[in-house]
Amino acid sequence: MKFASYLDGSRVRIGVVNAEGTALSPLDSSVHDMNELIERYDPESLRTVQGAEIPLESIKLVAPLLPKRNIFCVGKNYRAHAKEFAGSGFEAGAVKGAEIDEFPAVFTKPPATVIGQGDVVSLHTGVTSAVDYEAELAIVIGKAGRNISPENALDHIWGYTIVNDVTARDRQRNHKQWFLGKALDTFCPMGPWITTADELKADSLDVKCWVNGELRQDANTRDLIFDIPTLVATISAGLTLKPGDVIATGTPAGVGIGFNPPRFLKAGDEVTISIEGIGTLTNRFG
Repeated sequence: MKFASYLDGSRVRIGVVNAEGTALSPLDSSVHDMNELIERYDPESLRTVQGAEIPLESIKLVAPLLPKRNIFCVGKNYRAHAKEFAGSGFEAGAVKGAEIDEFPAVFTKPPATVIGQGDVVSLHTGVTSAVDYEAELAIVIGKAGRNISPENALDHIWGYTIVNDVTARDRQRNHKQWFLGKALDTFCPMGPWITTADELKADSLDVKCWVNGELRQDANTRDLIFDIPTLVATISAGLTLKPGDVIATGTPAGVGIGFNPPRFLKAGDEVTISIEGIGTLTNRFG
């Protein structure tokens, strides 16, 4: 099933998206938000509390989930991207021949970065001049756990969505640690909805990204250096993952810094990300 968040007047409601991705059926008003749905409800039980379908073109989607705490993000998790990043001049401390990390590189983005389908990403022109895009598959945790083993990791995943890990490359380079380059308001478009884990084989999904209609990123999650069970196990080691937590799994090659000269985003640019089995997330920059 696919669950979306949308505006009904000033209120956010949850709906089940149809197979074609053209309409949704609102859930009963007793389901207040996506966090509550993830924590309290079995998706199958919600089939009985759906209203009549509403065309998606007639409503405003918002980010499917507003995380209660920072989003966990993984850097350099596709080999080709790790190499393009190391050779770009924007990775502080890059060492030739050591582009692939021995352990996952994990950083976070605060909840204030999250926006939804169709929302505008701020270029923050007074703060950065090097805004880049990163198409990523994101995991949504459904079952709490600490010290989760790779063998049990998939039991803790409720679903999957798309994020654009927007990055200010100059701040990422200048401040060495990545937080300040990743944490600007609006720098995490998410959506268009969440697909439940039972519908996907997340270890083999096509990930594509277009900028103004030009295909820039084209990869598959089977190319992840650290697979999904490894990421869940690594992040949960000594740290309790909670329902509603989001883990972004890394971006493939083809980002703006992979070009010579770099191709950073400018006002009016449109970035579209599509992940097989989930849907399409589109945002303009301005």
